[in-house]
Amino acid sequence: MTRKKNSGAIRWLLLAIVVLTFSAASFSQIAVGISVRVGPPPLPVYAQPICPGPGYFWTPGYWAWNDDEGYYWVPGTWVVAPVGMLWTPGYWGWGGGFYAWHAGYWGPHIGFYGGINYGFGYTGVGFLGGEWRGREFFYNRSVTNVSVTNVTRVYNRTVVVNNTRNVSYNGGAGGVEARPTHQEEMAAHEQHVAPLAMQSQHERLASQNRENFASQNHGRPAIAATSRAGDFSSRSAVPARAAGGEYHAPAMSTREARVNSTRGGATAGNRTRSNEGFRPFTPPAKNGGSDGNNSRGNQSRSNAMPLNSGRPNEVRPQNGSSTAHSSPQSRESVPRQNSYRPAPRPNATRPSAPRPSAPPRQQNPPREDHHKGR
Repeated sequence: MTRKKNSGAIRWLLLAIVVLTFSAASFSQIAVGISVRVGPPPLPVYAQPICPGPGYFWTPGYWAWNDDEGYYWVPGTWVVAPVGMLWTPGYWGWGGGFYAWHAGYWGPHIGFYGGINYGFGYTGVGFLGGEWRGREFFYNRSVTNVSVTNVTRVYNRTVVVNNTRNVSYNGGAGGVEARPTHQEEMAAHEQHVAPLAMQSQHERLASQNRENFASQNHGRPAIAATSRAGDFSSRSAVPARAAGGEYHAPAMSTREARVNSTRGGATAGNRTRSNEGFRPFTPPAKNGGSDGNNSRGNQSRSNAMPLNSGRPNEVRPQNGSSTAHSSPQSRESVPRQNSYRPAPRPNATRPSAPRPSAPPRQQNPPREDHHKGR
């Protein structure tokens, strides 16, 4: 009898090891899915819709890829967050001769998202737009558009941002020169949860509107943000105020730009929104604190590591001085220097290793600016 029990325990242990191994492999597979030879346009300038109510979490907009039409804008939106979790946005990163998409995920801490300044608390490092306190989420009104009439759990904390550009990708010519911090590397190995079903639907609906494609809007989408995921109606949608920089049409077709990649026997496409590979997360106890976003730690790290890209979350004064502001009703970023450069046409004999048209520019020391929401 004892031998049978031991044998059963061993079988369950082996099964658990296999499942965990498969889970880790699946996560790495979906983490990087789409690869193209042209970089995304600059991030557009837009105002953040007001938070619908308690428990909603801001997920910033981003450029996604479609094999037929190229880049299209997925509007930033508010979604109901899983308790105790924070959203790490996806980002485009240059490497191996092409731009690869690193999918976003939910987790107890914010991981690396390319150093991109998506605004509204996403300064390029961490998230400063709010924090979990036990099972309740508190909003930082200095960088998020929250009304105290429908959301009472708020606070005000000044955020310093060093980024002044609209660059939407990491690495390569003109890209953000940021690398993961030790904390971000640790967060990458934590328990993660895939994008919510409403987020996947939101992205899918965005791909069905031709006005969202960069080839049509030239970097200034008609719907830049929505108050709720999947709601593209006029009462929810917010248009872009301006493009983040001059738009340059790719020098190659979408078919030429697409890098075919076979992982797990399937061609990688715009199908990175999957629950496979993401492990479940247990919310914190009601009486336990959850400072998952580590606002104070991220604030100090933003000064320690220069960030060279992203959108500022304030309307900068003309004289360039940094000024602290009170929380406005509608927050907006301002246009920054355009650094979007489409990748050069690859050599026909070596499609996987095109040379950038110019080496990365030497960045000046970052200038600290107090910022608000977009």
